[in-house]
Amino acid sequence: MNKPENLPALRDILSASEITWPAASRRHIGAWTVREGQDGGKRVSAATKDWPVTEADLFAAENAMRALHQTPLFCVRDGEEALDKMLEDHGYGVIDPVNVYAMPVAELAGNVPDPGTVFTMWPPIAIVKEFFEEGGIGSGRQAVMERADCEKAAIFVQISAEPGGAAYIGISKGIAVIHAIFVPERVRRRGAATLILKTAANWAQKHGATTLALIVTQGNHAANPLYASLGMRLVGHYHYRIKEA
Repeated sequence: MNKPENLPALRDILSASEITWPAASRRHIGAWTVREGQDGGKRVSAATKDWPVTEADLFAAENAMRALHQTPLFCVRDGEEALDKMLEDHGYGVIDPVNVYAMPVAELAGNVPDPGTVFTMWPPIAIVKEFFEEGGIGSGRQAVMERADCEKAAIFVQISAEPGGAAYIGISKGIAVIHAIFVPERVRRRGAATLILKTAANWAQKHGATTLALIVTQGNHAANPLYASLGMRLVGHYHYRIKEA
């Protein structure tokens, strides 16, 4: 798909995502980049192709991931239809298709809405780590944040003095990427997610970023309309394929 005007290309946003949410290790094996995730989620565990691949290349990637004690998992990006078909033919099913959103930081930065209270910090204090844990963002994903070698922050917001949400943000080459957004059910529809996004934009602007981006599963039917309503543009998609049982 064509990228919206005045925003980085999808490949640049994905590169920023990889810097701000890094795998434990990356190895180039033949035509592939193979990632070691260490329980950090699909994004840091999936293999991606570096150039056109064959069935022989597929077996090399599968073996490399099994050697890491990982289930073979591939990330298929826009324009990789041949890879997608090959994986489908070898019994790999689609899992977690995602949308990639971005917008100019300046369009969202500004005063945070009442009655919100916001905090940005690094490292995250204990209550923020506990909040991440509540949202299923456990030690493996928190380790991803820790090892990111970039300007970064944990975000924590309150709604009417009640803990309202948390997220993590990092910057690479002027692109601020938000990850690990969590808003508990008890405070949803009270503006917590919007508060997180505005806090992220303010922090990103202060630290020199010009673009704000995030990645969300297409199945998140609450988040996708919210991000669009805040002015975020859909800049691309990708999905994973995993071996079906």
